[in-house]
Amino acid sequence: MSKTTAIVLAGSRPGSDPLAAAFGTDLKALVPVGGKPMVRWPVEALLASDRFSQVRVLAQEPERIGEVLPADPRLVVERSAASIAATLEKLVFDPQIQWPLLVTTADHVLLDQGMIDEFCDLAELADIAIGVVERDNLTARLPNSQRTWINFRSGAYSGANLFQLSGTRALPALELWRSVEQDRKKAWALLWGFGPLNFLAAALRVRTIHETLDRIGERLGARVEAIDLSDPLAAVDVDKLSDHKLVEKLLAERP
Repeated sequence: MSKTTAIVLAGSRPGSDPLAAAFGTDLKALVPVGGKPMVRWPVEALLASDRFSQVRVLAQEPERIGEVLPADPRLVVERSAASIAATLEKLVFDPQIQWPLLVTTADHVLLDQGMIDEFCDLAELADIAIGVVERDNLTARLPNSQRTWINFRSGAYSGANLFQLSGTRALPALELWRSVEQDRKKAWALLWGFGPLNFLAAALRVRTIHETLDRIGERLGARVEAIDLSDPLAAVDVDKLSDHKLVEKLLAERP
Protein backbone atom coordinates (compact mmCIF):
# COMPACT_ATOMS: atom_id res chain seq x y z
CA MET A 1 0.00 0.00 0.00
CA SER A 2 1.46 3.36 -1.02
CA LYS A 3 1.66 6.03 1.70
CA THR A 4 -0.31 9.25 1.26
CA THR A 5 -0.91 12.53 3.10
CA ALA A 6 -3.75 13.32 5.52
CA ILE A 7 -4.88 16.85 6.36
CA VAL A 8 -6.80 17.90 9.47
CA LEU A 9 -8.41 21.34 9.21
CA ALA A 10 -8.34 22.81 12.71
CA GLY A 11 -9.06 26.46 12.02
CA SER A 12 -11.72 28.71 13.50
CA ARG A 13 -14.55 30.56 11.84
CA PRO A 14 -14.51 34.37 11.97
CA GLY A 15 -16.01 35.73 15.16
CA SER A 16 -16.85 33.97 18.41
CA ASP A 17 -17.68 30.27 18.34
CA PRO A 18 -20.54 29.51 20.79
CA LEU A 19 -19.29 25.95 21.46
CA ALA A 20 -15.74 27.12 22.20
CA ALA A 21 -17.03 29.95 24.40
CA ALA A 22 -19.14 27.48 26.40
CA PHE A 23 -15.91 25.68 27.35
CA GLY A 24 -13.90 28.81 28.09
CA THR A 25 -11.70 28.83 24.99
CA ASP A 26 -11.57 30.77 21.75
CA LEU A 27 -10.50 27.75 19.66
CA LYS A 28 -13.11 25.11 18.88
CA ALA A 29 -10.42 22.49 18.19
CA LEU A 30 -9.37 22.72 21.87
CA VAL A 31 -12.84 22.00 23.29
CA PRO A 32 -12.54 18.89 25.52
CA VAL A 33 -14.43 15.82 24.32
CA GLY A 34 -14.16 12.48 26.07
CA GLY A 35 -11.32 13.71 28.25
CA LYS A 36 -9.07 15.31 25.61
CA PRO A 37 -9.09 18.20 23.13
CA MET A 38 -11.32 17.28 20.21
CA VAL A 39 -8.56 17.72 17.62
CA ARG A 40 -6.65 14.79 19.13
CA TRP A 41 -9.36 12.29 18.15
CA PRO A 42 -9.08 12.54 14.34
CA VAL A 43 -5.31 13.09 14.51
CA GLU A 44 -4.82 9.91 16.57
CA ALA A 45 -7.11 7.94 14.24
CA LEU A 46 -5.06 9.01 11.22
CA LEU A 47 -1.73 8.31 12.93
CA ALA A 48 -3.00 4.84 13.87
CA SER A 49 -3.63 4.04 10.20
CA ASP A 50 -0.89 2.54 8.06
CA ARG A 51 -2.07 4.54 5.04
CA PHE A 52 -0.40 7.87 5.77
CA SER A 53 3.24 8.91 5.67
CA GLN A 54 2.35 12.36 6.98
CA VAL A 55 -0.49 13.95 8.93
CA ARG A 56 -0.62 17.73 8.61
CA VAL A 57 -2.78 19.83 10.92
CA LEU A 58 -3.65 23.32 9.67
CA ALA A 59 -4.81 26.11 11.96
CA GLN A 60 -4.63 29.89 12.42
CA GLU A 61 -2.77 29.34 15.71
CA PRO A 62 -0.63 26.25 15.09
CA GLU A 63 1.47 26.67 18.25
CA ARG A 64 -1.55 26.33 20.53
CA ILE A 65 -2.95 23.39 18.59
CA GLY A 66 0.42 21.65 18.46
CA GLU A 67 0.76 21.78 22.25
CA VAL A 68 -2.12 19.31 22.73
CA LEU A 69 -1.15 16.79 20.03
CA PRO A 70 0.97 13.65 20.43
CA ALA A 71 4.65 13.62 19.54
CA ASP A 72 5.05 11.75 16.27
CA PRO A 73 7.58 12.25 13.46
CA ARG A 74 4.79 12.00 10.88
CA LEU A 75 2.85 14.90 12.43
CA VAL A 76 3.24 18.48 11.16
CA VAL A 77 1.27 21.43 12.55
CA GLU A 78 1.32 24.55 10.42
CA ARG A 79 -0.48 27.82 9.74
CA SER A 80 -3.49 27.71 7.45
CA ALA A 81 -4.35 30.22 4.72
CA ALA A 82 -7.21 32.70 4.95
CA SER A 83 -9.89 30.16 3.98
CA ILE A 84 -10.34 26.41 3.58
CA ALA A 85 -10.29 26.57 -0.22
CA ALA A 86 -7.19 28.78 -0.26
CA THR A 87 -5.48 26.42 2.18
CA LEU A 88 -6.17 23.39 -0.02
CA GLU A 89 -5.15 25.24 -3.19
CA LYS A 90 -1.79 25.99 -1.58
CA LEU A 91 -1.32 22.34 -0.66
CA VAL A 92 -1.92 21.19 -4.23
CA PHE A 93 1.40 22.80 -5.20
CA ASP A 94 3.33 21.64 -2.13
CA PRO A 95 6.13 19.27 -3.26
CA GLN A 96 5.98 17.41 0.07
CA ILE A 97 2.43 16.22 -0.56
CA GLN A 98 2.07 12.54 -1.40
CA TRP A 99 -1.10 11.94 -3.36
CA PRO A 100 -3.93 11.28 -2.91
CA LEU A 101 -4.68 13.85 -0.21
CA LEU A 102 -7.25 12.90 2.43
CA VAL A 103 -8.89 15.88 4.17
CA THR A 104 -10.94 15.86 7.36
CA THR A 105 -11.73 18.27 10.19
CA ALA A 106 -10.80 18.69 13.85
CA ASP A 107 -14.40 18.11 14.96
CA HIS A 108 -14.58 14.65 13.33
CA VAL A 109 -14.21 13.10 16.77
CA LEU A 110 -15.76 9.72 15.84
CA LEU A 111 -13.44 9.09 12.90
CA ASP A 112 -12.09 5.54 13.12
CA GLN A 113 -10.15 2.97 11.11
CA GLY A 114 -13.25 1.49 9.52
CA MET A 115 -14.35 4.85 8.14
CA ILE A 116 -10.85 5.69 6.92
CA ASP A 117 -10.36 2.34 5.17
CA GLU A 118 -13.79 2.26 3.54
CA PHE A 119 -13.53 5.84 2.30
CA CYS A 120 -9.99 5.46 0.92
CA ASP A 121 -10.75 2.15 -0.78
CA LEU A 122 -13.90 3.44 -2.49
CA ALA A 123 -12.33 6.80 -3.41
CA GLU A 124 -9.18 5.50 -5.08
CA LEU A 125 -10.40 6.00 -8.69
CA ALA A 126 -11.82 9.51 -8.18
CA ASP A 127 -10.10 12.84 -8.79
CA ILE A 128 -12.34 14.37 -6.11
CA ALA A 129 -14.18 12.21 -3.58
CA ILE A 130 -16.74 13.44 -1.06
CA GLY A 131 -17.80 11.33 1.91
CA VAL A 132 -21.56 11.31 2.56
CA VAL A 133 -24.11 9.45 4.69
CA GLU A 134 -27.67 8.76 3.57
CA ARG A 135 -30.41 10.01 5.90
CA ASP A 136 -32.20 6.67 6.45
CA ASN A 137 -28.89 5.12 7.45
CA LEU A 138 -28.28 7.77 10.11
CA THR A 139 -31.82 7.96 11.46
CA ALA A 140 -31.88 4.18 11.89
CA ARG A 141 -28.91 4.57 14.25
CA LEU A 142 -29.72 7.98 15.76
CA PRO A 143 -33.43 8.77 15.29
CA ASN A 144 -33.25 12.20 16.93
CA SER A 145 -30.03 13.45 15.32
CA GLN A 146 -30.32 16.84 13.63
CA ARG A 147 -28.13 17.21 10.51
CA THR A 148 -28.09 19.36 7.40
CA TRP A 149 -29.42 17.35 4.44
CA ILE A 150 -29.22 17.90 0.70
CA ASN A 151 -31.99 16.15 -1.22
CA PHE A 152 -31.56 14.20 -4.46
CA ARG A 153 -33.75 11.72 -6.29
CA SER A 154 -31.76 8.92 -4.68
CA GLY A 155 -32.33 10.25 -1.15
CA ALA A 156 -31.10 12.91 1.25
CA TYR A 157 -27.43 13.06 2.18
CA SER A 158 -25.28 14.75 4.78
CA GLY A 159 -21.56 15.36 4.49
CA ALA A 160 -19.15 13.17 6.44
CA ASN A 161 -16.25 15.66 6.67
CA LEU A 162 -14.10 13.37 4.54
CA PHE A 163 -12.68 14.46 1.19
CA GLN A 164 -10.01 13.14 -1.11
CA LEU A 165 -8.11 15.09 -3.76
CA SER A 166 -6.03 13.05 -6.17
CA GLY A 167 -3.97 15.81 -7.78
CA THR A 168 -4.09 19.03 -9.74
CA ARG A 169 -7.33 18.04 -11.50
CA ALA A 170 -9.03 19.13 -8.27
CA LEU A 171 -7.91 22.76 -8.80
CA PRO A 172 -10.94 23.98 -10.81
CA ALA A 173 -13.25 22.76 -8.02
CA LEU A 174 -11.14 24.48 -5.35
CA GLU A 175 -11.11 27.73 -7.33
CA LEU A 176 -14.90 27.64 -7.62
CA TRP A 177 -15.23 26.78 -3.92
CA ARG A 178 -13.07 29.78 -3.03
CA SER A 179 -15.22 32.06 -5.17
CA VAL A 180 -18.40 31.20 -3.21
CA GLU A 181 -16.90 30.32 0.19
CA GLN A 182 -18.39 33.36 1.90
CA ASP A 183 -21.90 32.69 0.53
CA ARG A 184 -24.36 31.65 3.21
CA LYS A 185 -26.19 29.27 0.87
CA LYS A 186 -22.98 27.49 -0.06
CA ALA A 187 -24.46 24.29 -1.47
CA TRP A 188 -26.81 26.13 -3.84
CA ALA A 189 -24.16 28.69 -4.76
CA LEU A 190 -21.77 25.88 -5.68
CA LEU A 191 -24.40 24.12 -7.78
CA TRP A 192 -25.23 27.37 -9.57
CA GLY A 193 -21.54 27.84 -10.25
CA PHE A 194 -21.53 24.51 -12.06
CA GLY A 195 -24.25 25.70 -14.42
CA PRO A 196 -28.01 26.48 -14.44
CA LEU A 197 -29.00 23.01 -15.64
CA ASN A 198 -27.20 21.33 -12.76
CA PHE A 199 -28.75 23.84 -10.37
CA LEU A 200 -32.27 23.15 -11.64
CA ALA A 201 -31.76 19.39 -11.66
CA ALA A 202 -30.70 19.49 -8.00
CA ALA A 203 -33.48 21.90 -7.02
CA LEU A 204 -36.13 19.73 -8.70
CA ARG A 205 -34.55 16.48 -7.44
CA VAL A 206 -34.58 14.87 -10.88
CA ARG A 207 -31.08 13.38 -10.55
CA THR A 208 -29.43 11.06 -8.07
CA ILE A 209 -26.42 12.30 -6.13
CA HIS A 210 -24.14 10.27 -8.41
CA GLU A 211 -25.72 11.63 -11.61
CA THR A 212 -25.38 15.17 -10.26
CA LEU A 213 -21.69 14.72 -9.48
CA ASP A 214 -21.10 13.08 -12.88
CA ARG A 215 -22.45 16.24 -14.57
CA ILE A 216 -20.40 18.46 -12.28
CA GLY A 217 -17.31 16.40 -13.05
CA GLU A 218 -17.87 16.90 -16.77
CA ARG A 219 -17.84 20.66 -16.24
CA LEU A 220 -14.67 20.46 -14.15
CA GLY A 221 -12.82 17.96 -16.32
CA ALA A 222 -12.46 15.64 -13.31
CA ARG A 223 -14.03 12.47 -11.95
CA VAL A 224 -16.11 13.49 -8.93
CA GLU A 225 -17.53 10.74 -6.71
CA ALA A 226 -19.83 10.63 -3.69
CA ILE A 227 -18.64 7.95 -1.26
CA ASP A 228 -21.71 6.68 0.59
CA LEU A 229 -20.26 5.46 3.88
CA SER A 230 -21.83 2.50 5.66
CA ASP A 231 -21.17 3.76 9.20
CA PRO A 232 -23.71 6.53 9.85
CA LEU A 233 -21.58 7.96 12.65
CA ALA A 234 -19.27 9.32 9.95
CA ALA A 235 -21.78 12.16 9.57
CA VAL A 236 -21.66 13.15 13.25
CA ASP A 237 -19.32 16.01 14.10
CA VAL A 238 -19.12 18.30 17.12
CA ASP A 239 -20.47 21.66 16.06
CA LYS A 240 -22.79 22.62 18.92
CA LEU A 241 -23.55 21.68 22.52
CA SER A 242 -26.11 19.02 21.59
CA ASP A 243 -23.51 17.40 19.31
CA HIS A 244 -20.99 17.48 22.15
CA LYS A 245 -23.37 15.68 24.49
CA LEU A 246 -24.23 13.07 21.84
CA VAL A 247 -20.59 12.37 20.92
CA GLU A 248 -19.53 11.99 24.55
CA LYS A 249 -22.31 9.44 24.96
CA LEU A 250 -21.22 7.55 21.82
CA LEU A 251 -17.58 7.56 22.94
CA ALA A 252 -18.58 6.15 26.33
CA GLU A 253 -20.38 3.29 24.55
CA ARG A 254 -17.31 2.27 22.53
CA PRO A 255 -15.62 -0.98 23.59
